Amino acid sequence: MLGVENKLDKAWEGKSAQELAAAPVAALQGVSEKDAELLQQAFGIRTVADLGNNKFFHWAQAIVALAK
Repeated sequence: MLGVENKLDKAWEGKSAQELAAAPVAALQGVSEKDAELLQQAFGIRTVADLGNNKFFHWAQAIVALAK
């Protein structure tokens, strides 16, 4: 168990970290197919790894950390 099962759609529970990184972003609970399509169109994000490595995501995290 990776401890993220409650953050995933049921079909992706129990998968390895490598499988999850390669999974489409819609594997994340609350991300719809339409959301995934919009992320791909706007930012070229197709996978969970793409989302996690996105520069805008990192910049936003840094700003939030600085604001605390």
